[in-house]
Amino acid sequence: MSDSKSNIWALVLAAGEGRRLQRLTTTRSGLAIPKQFCSLDRGPSLMQEALERAAGITERQRICTIVAAQHRQWWSGQLQAVAPDNVIVQPRNRGTANGVLLPLLIILERDPRARVILLPSDHHVRDERQLARALRCAAAPPEADPADIVLLGLEPRTADAQLGYIVPRREEGRVVYRVERFVEKPDAAHAAALVYEGALWNTFIIAADASALLELYERRCPDIVAAMRGVIRGARCGPALEEGLADLYQPLPELDFSRAILERQEQRLRVLPVPECGWSDLGTPARVAEALDALQRRERTESRQARRAPFGQALLSLAAQHRQLHGAVSAPQ
Repeated sequence: MSDSKSNIWALVLAAGEGRRLQRLTTTRSGLAIPKQFCSLDRGPSLMQEALERAAGITERQRICTIVAAQHRQWWSGQLQAVAPDNVIVQPRNRGTANGVLLPLLIILERDPRARVILLPSDHHVRDERQLARALRCAAAPPEADPADIVLLGLEPRTADAQLGYIVPRREEGRVVYRVERFVEKPDAAHAAALVYEGALWNTFIIAADASALLELYERRCPDIVAAMRGVIRGARCGPALEEGLADLYQPLPELDFSRAILERQEQRLRVLPVPECGWSDLGTPARVAEALDALQRRERTESRQARRAPFGQALLSLAAQHRQLHGAVSAPQ
């Protein structure tokens, strides 16, 4: 396992389309902006908040992000604080598994001893300090084996049938537990039973030695790993890499990270429970409304301070869009 903070890399995943939320992220002119480039309510975008989250666990020169070529009009103005070589552009969407593999291989070329933290770019967290403590623990977890893949699991607020669950094998005296099984989007009754059983919400936040994570890929899709590694080593960077990736991605199958890489490899997986911190993946309009309601309640009891935005400002506010769709008068922005 990496034993130095200098080997910790953060990878912000920002190449998704955000289709489930398009009704809320479509402007009056009919332009759909993926949710990671929107703010929840004024200030930095969700992607920029994820970048700031990453800055809490490693140096900024080791913060990378994977983005999509077709989203360039939105991310190009929001990534000015990220080193150009750390902005990794995939030519087309081929699923989350390929979206993680490309930057993983690039990071390993730069640092064979890297430990990576995968951070989705479309989450809202009310208590960032609580999550930051968990991220620091996951970066160098106690009791961990170099082969361990550590997932962050949130203590659930409710039995939400639209989320994935991790069932841990709880062992007294341990901080990080073995993973017994995954359950993806169960029905309402099953979700309630899972919460009663002690299951955790799956956040898709993952920490692992990059080489250990790559081993999972090599077991499931060795041909894709070999082909992508060949392109990266042959071109390194610049137009040659872009051209090589464009050719490679054309025939690539679409692969989901959880189903294609993690499922049935539970023996390699561990889960770190995180206390309730107001986390939401903002995956549906209902969850956006819930997050906004919690934010408004908090602001009624706390004086609102100007938010730091070291990575810039968002193009669209989900709060403003929500008010518009529900016929309310928008607050000044």
